[in-house]
Amino acid sequence: MPYHIHQDQARYREILRGHLKADLGRYIQREELLGRRGKELVSIPVPNIQLPRFAFDDRQKGGVGQGEGQPGEPLPGVMEGGGRAGDAPGQHILEVDVALDELADLLGEALSLPFLRPRGSERAVATRLRYRSVATAGPESLRHFRRTFHRALLRQVASGTYAPGRPVVVPERVDRRYRTWREVPRQESNAVVIYMMDVSGSMGDEQKALVRTTSFWIDTWLRRHYPGLLARYLVHDATAREVDREAFFHTRESGGTVISSAYRLALQIIEADYPAEIWNVYPFHFSDGDNSGDEDNQACLELLRSRLLPAVNHFCYGQVVSPYGGGQFLSTLRAALGQRPDLATAALPDREAVVPAIRAFLGTGR
Repeated sequence: MPYHIHQDQARYREILRGHLKADLGRYIQREELLGRRGKELVSIPVPNIQLPRFAFDDRQKGGVGQGEGQPGEPLPGVMEGGGRAGDAPGQHILEVDVALDELADLLGEALSLPFLRPRGSERAVATRLRYRSVATAGPESLRHFRRTFHRALLRQVASGTYAPGRPVVVPERVDRRYRTWREVPRQESNAVVIYMMDVSGSMGDEQKALVRTTSFWIDTWLRRHYPGLLARYLVHDATAREVDREAFFHTRESGGTVISSAYRLALQIIEADYPAEIWNVYPFHFSDGDNSGDEDNQACLELLRSRLLPAVNHFCYGQVVSPYGGGQFLSTLRAALGQRPDLATAALPDREAVVPAIRAFLGTGR
C-alpha cells in the first residue's frame, strides 16, 4: 500500500475521532447503538466525512455557451418545470465501525474520566499464546515461508546446485521451518461488576431502557481497565434473586419494593466469591427509589455503612423517575451518607441525564 494512503487513513481516523468526541453525548443517549454491537466493534452512524483534496479551477473547464447548439436550446439532462430548485445540501450518513477500546478512550476523554486505581496486590494470572520461535516440525498451516526459503537457498548454494542464471529454489523436507508458540503468563486485575435493578411494577420499559444504556457505557469503560471483567446481575422487588443478562433487562414484576433484599444478596455474593483484599468490586444499583418504607431505608443505610461500602471499590446508585410517583430513597441516601469517596449517586429522569450520571459514577477513578 502506498505511503500516502497510510497518511490519508491516519488523517481520516483523526477526523473521525473528532466527530465522535464532539457528538459522543448524543450517541450515548441512543439505545439503538447497543443493537449495532459486534464482538469487538460498535457500528456508529456519522455524517459522511470528506478528506481535503485538490480540485481543478473552474475557469479551466468548459462552461455553458461553448460548443455546438442554438440560442434558447435547453441543456441536455435539464427538465423543464414550474418548481423551484432546492439549494440545501443532502445529508449523507456513513456507518463506521469503532473498536470498543477506542470508544472507551473517547468516552474517557470526552467526560474527563480518570484512570481507575485497582485495589489489592494480587492479580489473576491468565495465559496467552505467543509465536516467538521456529521449529523443524509442525502443521503446514504454520509453515514459515521466509525461513523455509532461506534454509533451502543456503543448502543449494552450499551444495553447488543453485544456478544464478535460473534462480529456482526448491525446498526439501529438511529445509522446512514452522512457527511455534509458548504460553506467556499475563497478569490481569480481578474485577467484578454487580448490577442490581428494581423490577417492581413501577419500573416501566423507558426506565429499563435508561438503565440498559447507562450500563452499556459503564461496562465499556470498566472493560477497558479490566480485560477479565466479570458481571453478575441481580433483580429485586420485595425479594432479590440472581439472573442472567437477558433476564436482567427484560424481567418485570408486579410486587412491592424492598431494596435491602438486593443489598443483602449482593453482600452474600461478595463475601463468598470476591474478597475485598483481592477483588475490585463495583456494585451499581438502579431503582425508582419507591422503597417499602423508612424501616427498610434504615436497614439499607446500615448495610451500606457497616458492610457493603468497606468491601467494594465504589458503590453507585442511579434513580430513574417512575410515572407512578417520585421515590425518596435517593434523597435519604444523600442526607444520611453525604459526600463519600466510595459512594456516587445520580438522578436519571430522562436520556439527557445519562452523560452526567456516567460522569458521577466513574469520575472518581476508584
